[in-house]
Amino acid sequence: MKLLAQHLSPVFILLFFLSGVGTIYGQQEAPSVIHLHLKCQSCDETFIRQELDYVNHVRDLALSDVQLLINRVQNASGGSTFELYFFGRKGFEEQEQNLRYSAPPTHTSDEVRRGLLRRIEAGLLPYLLQTDMADEVELQVNGKAPSGENINAATDKWDSWIFEVYGEGNLETEATRSEARLEFGFEGDRITEEWRIRSDLRINYSEDEFRSDEETVVVVQRRNFARGSIVKSMGPHWSAGLFAGGWEDTFRNIRFAIDLAPAVEYSIFPYREVVRRELTFSYRMGYLLNNYINETIYEKLNESLLRQAFNIELRLRQPWGDVFSRVEASSYLHDLSKHRVEFDTFLSIRLYKGLAVRASAEIQLIRDQISLEKGDASIQDILLRQRQIATNFSTEIGIGLSYTFGAAFNNVVNMRL
Repeated sequence: MKLLAQHLSPVFILLFFLSGVGTIYGQQEAPSVIHLHLKCQSCDETFIRQELDYVNHVRDLALSDVQLLINRVQNASGGSTFELYFFGRKGFEEQEQNLRYSAPPTHTSDEVRRGLLRRIEAGLLPYLLQTDMADEVELQVNGKAPSGENINAATDKWDSWIFEVYGEGNLETEATRSEARLEFGFEGDRITEEWRIRSDLRINYSEDEFRSDEETVVVVQRRNFARGSIVKSMGPHWSAGLFAGGWEDTFRNIRFAIDLAPAVEYSIFPYREVVRRELTFSYRMGYLLNNYINETIYEKLNESLLRQAFNIELRLRQPWGDVFSRVEASSYLHDLSKHRVEFDTFLSIRLYKGLAVRASAEIQLIRDQISLEKGDASIQDILLRQRQIATNFSTEIGIGLSYTFGAAFNNVVNMRL
């Protein structure tokens, strides 16, 4: 027996080595139950986890077999479009797919989340069929495919136009103070593959009254504007448009203003990839007419100007996090020293397992306050924000960390008190 063991031991060592090599270099087997890592933008994750009770929901990406990334954007009809990206891992390596679900604006939140759930289940089907649960899967199709006549008979009497009207009023009173707010708006959009037409009208009126034994102070502000734009697609990377608008802003000393500006934009990535990544460069130059309520620090009551703006925007929505950054530089052509540079950014990046960093910043270098009212501002103007105050910069910065740890699985949903 001892001699036999001596001869067999090299064989066992060789088999053990080969099995290890196979584990390292061979493709891992599909799991018996799918471990799903879900990251969803603006959707009901609690509902999804509750309904998808046949998969294990994991909080750590490293433990997942399938990663599901869902991004939500507003579609042309005024509803929502969800882009679903499935990334296979471990036993499902290189098995990826992209699905889309569009919800009309008339759907309730419950109808939207149930429609999204059905699309998620459809996306999980190829992975489920490779697990031990394949025999438990049943396919059910509600309804039947429409005939060609039914498809062609459907017409859009609104020709892709979407309209929205809204209004709101607020009244708040105390013994020494009262506040009234009125807002009214109208929007009309027509969005197709070739054209994007937008119009926006907004009326904002506010009145604040402060009372004391000696006097009563009333502050009235109006911020009203009407804007419109028409943009033409010029292929997967280029677009061009025309923007126009008019507005009134008592805070900025503007009785009325009108602008008209053509613009052009180039997208590094094709526009169809906008849900996941976007890097655009745009340039706008146009005419601006300002009429002021009071004389400005440049001794103007009205003036005509040419203004230009260059804009760069970056948006990334990836499995590792979200990034948004924007840089805009603008100036008046008659005097380039009157300019402004704006930088906005937001980051949410997963560093390691449950550790994520979040940061935001908004920085403005301001050299273009041409509408500033002449004369010194009173303490009342400053405290009640009755008029714009001179400044050469504005900053807002935030940073934070988040760390999630504990049980790896979180299938249970409990909404009890």
